[in-house]
Amino acid sequence: MSAAFKEWAVVCEALGSGRQSILLRKGGIAEGRSGFAFEHEEFFLFPTWVHQQIARTVLPEETPLPEELGNEIEIRYAVSLEWTGCLQDAARLAGLREFHVLSDSVVRERFSFDDKPGIQVALVRVFRLDPPRRIPREKKFGGCRSWVELPDLTDCALVSVISDEEHARRKTRLLAALEANA
Repeated sequence: MSAAFKEWAVVCEALGSGRQSILLRKGGIAEGRSGFAFEHEEFFLFPTWVHQQIARTVLPEETPLPEELGNEIEIRYAVSLEWTGCLQDAARLAGLREFHVLSDSVVRERFSFDDKPGIQVALVRVFRLDPPRRIPREKKFGGCRSWVELPDLTDCALVSVISDEEHARRKTRLLAALEANA
């Protein structure tokens, strides 16, 4: 595994603490003609601070942000993709609320971005790297793209952030919520 998914650092921490179970993505400027896709079964979370604001989440304003390290990036989490789909009906977005920390306005903004409404949704299983790994910040990690390639990070253990039972419960509830809003 060397692929990494760029996501707001506060969302990475919500995933890593078990508060969030899904990723929501429309795609960035650099996604290309085919647009965004969850193209990897397993990947690391690459924290970003660009465009990030606690006010764009449902988290309390006093929620501590992970520290930005200057010349390094700390990779703390890896995920495995459990389920993915594209929602094209805005009415179905309400069924996702309990599974993420983004504000409703951010989700609607992502859903409505560009001339083709819809949003990619992925249920993920999150693992904490033990120990976390720091890598040098490189120019190739910049830009408005969702995926970056990392150096080899295989010498660390992966510890699930929620139990198997809790993950199964969330998966069942998410799929039921999507069915109910279909």
